[in-house]
Amino acid sequence: MAWMVLLAASAVEIAMGLALKYADGWTRPIPSALGVAAALGSVYLLTIAMRDLPAGTAYAAWTGIGAVGITVLGMILFGDPVSWLRLACIAMIIIAVAGLRYLEA
Repeated sequence: MAWMVLLAASAVEIAMGLALKYADGWTRPIPSALGVAAALGSVYLLTIAMRDLPAGTAYAAWTGIGAVGITVLGMILFGDPVSWLRLACIAMIIIAVAGLRYLEA
């Protein structure tokens, strides 16, 4: 169950990243407020997940999943650069998070 909560925390973190992109440097109030609310929600869910997961594993997975999510969405939604090297780095993050998940026992 803790991993499901951690995945939810990561999804909310991705939503935060998108909201902050749309906030345009805090010049748009609604995306700005949504970004702050998502940040608080994400950290709240992370603390719930940390009740049952090692802190380092939970934090690294949370940031890794969030980083992959917002990077991929940036490529899709905002035309961020796509290269084989960037995709390889994303793959390494996914492998690292999966490794932490399965070594967590």
